Amino acid sequence: MKLLVCGGAGFIGSNFARVRTRENGDDVVVLDKLTYAGRRENLADVPHEFVHGAIEDPDAVREAIAGADAVVNFAAETHVDRSIAEPDAFVRTHSQGTYVLLEAAREAGVRYLQVSTDEVYGSIEEGSFTEQSPLQPSSPYSATKAGADLLVASYFHTFGLETVICRGSNNYGPYQYPEKLIPLMVLNALHGDKLPVYGDGQQVRNWLYVEDFARGIGHALEHGVPGEVYNVGGPDEEANLDVVRRIVSLTGNDESLIEYVTDRPGHDRRYSLGSEKVRALGWSAQVRFEEGLERTVAWYRDNREWWAPIRSGDYRAYYERQYGRSLG
Repeated sequence: MKLLVCGGAGFIGSNFARVRTRENGDDVVVLDKLTYAGRRENLADVPHEFVHGAIEDPDAVREAIAGADAVVNFAAETHVDRSIAEPDAFVRTHSQGTYVLLEAAREAGVRYLQVSTDEVYGSIEEGSFTEQSPLQPSSPYSATKAGADLLVASYFHTFGLETVICRGSNNYGPYQYPEKLIPLMVLNALHGDKLPVYGDGQQVRNWLYVEDFARGIGHALEHGVPGEVYNVGGPDEEANLDVVRRIVSLTGNDESLIEYVTDRPGHDRRYSLGSEKVRALGWSAQVRFEEGLERTVAWYRDNREWWAPIRSGDYRAYYERQYGRSLG
């Protein structure tokens, strides 16, 4: 297939493009506006065409979608903390951007896959969310993602556009910008910096290695029923504090680096996704959390040239605003 991968220079998008070109031989066109978390370096080993632009820009989208068989939309503002501080960017990208893409896909007559998140369901104390669970988002990030999902569903019901929605659990792996828990803690631990843990650290997440998510999206794209939603959840649940302790051990550090900080406003306590529908399409997660975390720590340890420019740039100012201390 020829795929338009929107947000393909970001973490999950670039890993999806890598998996699809390597394992499926797809032709990939990447549309990305290269914000702080979108980097051409993420695609250095991926054969692709590149269009620099925002999904909110109809001209850029029209250029990028020409000749595509399907659109896969990863383009998003993704960090909950940033959505609390600056929600306007999330509204623009998730609402207006999704609308522009849907209109372009409708005009071109191609299948459209929306990449979403388990956070649209809110928090769950026990059990797992299914695709029929109500949407109860807790942050500007998850609320705007939920709104985008509803808009996508409306284009299926109203216009007959072939749409599929994939909601993933917490992804981790190579090329993830270090504002998220795992890469932040890995890089801080490698530098001997404090490891800031929100609240008591007992927030539980359903961890999914990014290449497993990429393959799950591919299964939904190729075999999913139009109009349906598919949850793609990881094989293991871990509390944030336990994840940080594992990282401390893997980097040869001491738990004295752990520092408890004021919890995030509205912080969801637990996420868990049931993935029976996508497993019925032939998908299953291949990487357990212990193995995936070891791979991830090793990747960051071995790829200083990727992350060193980040830690020396605007990220340092962001980190100081967010955590009230400077990086070492």
